[in-house]
Order: sequence, then structure tokens, then C-alpha cells
Amino acid sequence: MEISWVPVPTPLPTGAMQLAVTPLGVAATSYAGESVAGLPVGAPLCTDERKVAAVRGRLAEYFAGRRREVGLPIDWSLVSGPHRTVLQRLVTDVGYGRTITYGELATRSGVFEEITEPGLAARTVGQMMGANPLALLVPCHRVVAADGIGGFGGGPKGMETKRWLLMLEGVLAPTLDWDGPAGD
Repeated sequence: MEISWVPVPTPLPTGAMQLAVTPLGVAATSYAGESVAGLPVGAPLCTDERKVAAVRGRLAEYFAGRRREVGLPIDWSLVSGPHRTVLQRLVTDVGYGRTITYGELATRSGVFEEITEPGLAARTVGQMMGANPLALLVPCHRVVAADGIGGFGGGPKGMETKRWLLMLEGVLAPTLDWDGPAGD
């Protein structure tokens, strides 16, 4: 797979993101330089100025509150089977400013019909969200626990990042120290 990386400055608590691009689209995203899908993050850098401008521009608009979805093409090649089915269901069913519980997503995906143990499908979806190689583009921050916000990857600042994104999208009320877009 031909892959290169685009570093993107963000206002997120995790700092800059890295997006892996291929000829088909974005194949992976990384908060805070964390390894994703076994790929070494950050090298080689993308030298296609058009792709770099598109990635940085769309994310800047999203983080500024001017875009409701990032809207970049997705290269699904790093995700397969039930994991891909669940992530694709998330993309199609849960838009900007909405959330879904782990259990609801498990049910909607249709891949856990054989599971009868209470809570197992929801926990499995939680693990799938933690292993989502396309964070932000496939909005795992919109998947929450039935009794609260749930978990989130992204390193030590992961939960702060999930809260920040949910505040940006209007799901959570902004806190006094939130540094999101003003007046939008």
C-alpha cells in the first residue's frame, strides 16, 4: 500500500494529528503521534500539495465549526470484517451532533446477532472503537456508554479530546475553560 502522512495542527488537547493518505483517500489517523494499525506514524511525509491542502483545509474548517463533517474520502483497506461493518454503520447512522451507545451501535450493525451474553456486544463495539484506525473521519467520539461518556483512545489526553469534540458538535455544553470556536 502506497502511504504517506500529512501532519495537521489542531486545537485538540492531544495537539497535532497525523493522517495517512493513499491514492484512495485517508487510510488512518493518529492523535498525538500514537501508532495506528501497526503503521509507523509520520513518515514518509506526503509531498502532494493538493492532498496536503485538502486534508489541512477540511480539518481546519471542521475544528473552526464551519464544517459538520470532515468530508475526505476514506480508504477502508486497513479495516475488514465485522469491524469494518460496525465502523461503516457508525458513519452512515450517526451524524454531527448526535451520539449512539455502544449497545445501540452493536444492534444496528447486525454483526452480533449470535451473541446472547448480556453486554458482550457493547463491550466488543467499545474495543472496536478503541481500534478504529480512522478516528475523527469515522467518528468514534460519538459512541458513548449507556451511563455516561464512555472511553476514548488518543493517549493520556484522550478523554479530554472526546469531550472537546462533543462540545464542538454541541452534544456537551462547553465548559468555562473550553477553547473551541467562539461565537459559532
